Amino acid sequence: MRHFLLTALLIISCIALPVQAASQAADKQQAVDIAQQKFPGRVLSVKNKGEYFHVKILSDNGEVRIIKVKTAGNGNGKQK
Repeated sequence: MRHFLLTALLIISCIALPVQAASQAADKQQAVDIAQQKFPGRVLSVKNKGEYFHVKILSDNGEVRIIKVKTAGNGNGKQK
């Protein structure tokens, strides 16, 4: 039973839950810069999801986070 609980805790801690940043980004590089200010680490991917950029970051302790950074402008990563 104890082994099961430890395994379950490990799995739950490895799930990447989105975190929303307060700033807006005009492009992918700016989204990365904003995300890394809050959560330093290695950038695994950046995806434009319309209203948000999703920046996936691997921290030094092995934790994966997805940071949502609001796009500036019209929602496609380009300013109006």
